[in-house]
Amino acid sequence: MIFVVQGTYAVSSNPDEVIQTLLGSCVATCLYDPVAKVGGLNHYLLSGENQVSNNSLSYGTNAMEMLINGLMKLGARRERLQAKLFGGASMMAAGRDIGLQNGEFGKRFLERERIALISTSLGGKQARKIRMIPTTGHVQQMMVQDAVPLIVQKPAAARQPVDDLELF
Repeated sequence: MIFVVQGTYAVSSNPDEVIQTLLGSCVATCLYDPVAKVGGLNHYLLSGENQVSNNSLSYGTNAMEMLINGLMKLGARRERLQAKLFGGASMMAAGRDIGLQNGEFGKRFLERERIALISTSLGGKQARKIRMIPTTGHVQQMMVQDAVPLIVQKPAAARQPVDDLELF
């Protein structure tokens, strides 16, 4: 099992490996070459279309290029690549919708690069757990439920003064 965290990617041609990540507003692109039987997954935090000078893989532009280059080193050909996009949830109640922006970036990038987008699971309000078998292109998605109970503390009881003297 290879776990991909924010701002990283993994590629593999090993049939015994599974690539996994956990997404909220971030997006993962799963790319697969059916002839070379290689695949990989990236996990980007921000689209990064305006971050030309930053080489961080947290930005989609860099993460996509690194994933494609990593697959090509394993024998993939750009024209055979098939893509699946996951994530882009709206995790915050207010503010700009980073998840939506990340998903839209992924679709635009793939269209611009003429990489076939064969499926998507973008948006919503839940996190996703993604598992990819890189040599088959198979991807499993599990929606993550809010299973963590809300912890509410009782307010401390007000202390009653004894006479006019309070000890502390």
